[in-house]
Amino acid sequence: MLITDDFLPVPVPESLSATYLVPVAGLPPVSPKTAVRGLAGRLADPVYGLATQMLDSPLMSVDTRSIDEFPQLPPDLLTAFGATEAQLGRLAAASHLVVVQAEYRPGWPPAHEWAARAVAAAVAESVGGDVVDVFGLQFLDPATALRSLPDAQGRIRLVDWVLVPYSSDTEGLWFTTKGLRRFGLLELQTQGVPDHLTRAWGAVLTGAARRLLRDWTDGLAGEEVPAFVQLPVLATVTGHDIAVAYGNPEQHGATAPVLLRLELDPATDPDADSFLSLRPPPGHPGPDGRYYAAACATLFSGIEPDVRYARSGDAMSRAVATARAGLDDIRARFLADGLPPEAQLVVKYGLPGDDGPEYVWAGVSSWDAPERIVGASASDANTDPAVRIGSPVEVAVTEVVDWAVLDGTGVIEGGWTQAVLDAGERPHPTH
Repeated sequence: MLITDDFLPVPVPESLSATYLVPVAGLPPVSPKTAVRGLAGRLADPVYGLATQMLDSPLMSVDTRSIDEFPQLPPDLLTAFGATEAQLGRLAAASHLVVVQAEYRPGWPPAHEWAARAVAAAVAESVGGDVVDVFGLQFLDPATALRSLPDAQGRIRLVDWVLVPYSSDTEGLWFTTKGLRRFGLLELQTQGVPDHLTRAWGAVLTGAARRLLRDWTDGLAGEEVPAFVQLPVLATVTGHDIAVAYGNPEQHGATAPVLLRLELDPATDPDADSFLSLRPPPGHPGPDGRYYAAACATLFSGIEPDVRYARSGDAMSRAVATARAGLDDIRARFLADGLPPEAQLVVKYGLPGDDGPEYVWAGVSSWDAPERIVGASASDANTDPAVRIGSPVEVAVTEVVDWAVLDGTGVIEGGWTQAVLDAGERPHPTH
């Protein structure tokens, strides 16, 4: 194996396994094979064939066991990863668990994950129950589990398979991925991320995971599983990587690539996980957090995708008033193709939330009716799970608090609320 300063050798596990649970009250009324046959015509052929073949092979096992044989699944962690009260209630009422396990070699496709999730979803659907993804400690309803599986072209949304949890430490936010080990790759981490980049850096890390996973599976494409795959020390991430990871490749224009340095961070505790750390490239001056902010500015066209603020009484309210006063003029210019070549119009608008509005950006694709804007979200929302990067949105003009014209360098006009934030005049957040 060639080792150079340009590549980082990452060890490859000998095999990979997937485990899914289906909590049931009593015994399942149908066999797993019968349940899977009910998916015929509803799953893409490659996945349906894979599930049926693995069910008939020693690579997969499906067993029904008394729930007392298993350690209790931690309800606090399940809740943290999205479990509802109804799902936790069905788990508490279950007498048995259907255990679906599969094993496969590292590489693409990840047959163990696709087949095991398909079989578990089929069983859960047959009993009107839920799927528990043991790796992610997540509940999945059968419809969600089935939607996460590949389409006829083998495409998936990486966000359905890889989570990006974060926590605070003394240096800022610590981000990790949770899901890349499904594919044999070490999880990613970034430390020292500024607090205001919570949503933005989660999207960047998801895009980086997509790019590195592609390099990883390319390195496993041969007939023999190698002992190591060499990943580039300088990884690149683009807006396209983020959009593809979220399943919306057509909704995101090209952006300049952002460079991130890959470092192996081996665990000192044998029971702990090793990580691949993402850091600024060599020679970057100043703190790491400054580079992460600049990277987000590049990847999100110079706008900050996660902004909450009080709307009255300070520089921010003056910025909102200035922006709203210019809405009629910017709409007229947009409709008359009066914006600079290659420029994009974006608007910031409010989404209702328990702790007050959340303000997010959207790219404008049409503005035919004066009172309503049609576009694509430029960020993920905390308050509305349907608002994701690249997802279509309709925005009431009464909810718009800012607008900006962007080119490849960032904001060239507008963006008054962003200017307040960049000047460090951020009001106290509402959450």
